[in-house]
Amino acid sequence: MGSISLFKPLFESAVERHAVPKDQLTLHADRAPAMKAKATALLLADLGVTKSQSRPTTSDDNPVSESCIKTLKYQPQFPKLFGSVQDAKAFCRSFFEWYNRDHHHLGIGLMTPDQVHYGQTDALHAARQKTLNQAFSANPNRFVNKTP
Repeated sequence: MGSISLFKPLFESAVERHAVPKDQLTLHADRAPAMKAKATALLLADLGVTKSQSRPTTSDDNPVSESCIKTLKYQPQFPKLFGSVQDAKAFCRSFFEWYNRDHHHLGIGLMTPDQVHYGQTDALHAARQKTLNQAFSANPNRFVNKTP
């Protein structure tokens, strides 16, 4: 019951903070005991969250999570060992804030996850295009064969 006592307030606050409508969200879970527990299933059902499970004996079927974990593990600041649970939590809070707000991901057009999540991509693409158009007008020889 320990895992669900940590999971429930975290998940409920995330759903509330992002105003996720009932029956819209899907949680992709591994097959760890906490994710297969009846208490977790009941909580997700109460919140209107659909749960998908990873394939048996397959740990890499969620490329988004795998990419995030790899980025986390290969950070130069990532310690070999945390001094305490509080140290680990503090490190992860800082890392995920950077990862979501400041880290521009190649796989999502050099946007940050926050920019994609909050629907800012169209405005950012338009601003980038305006800059490219200005660069082309100022120096068309710099661009080979066509406008950017």
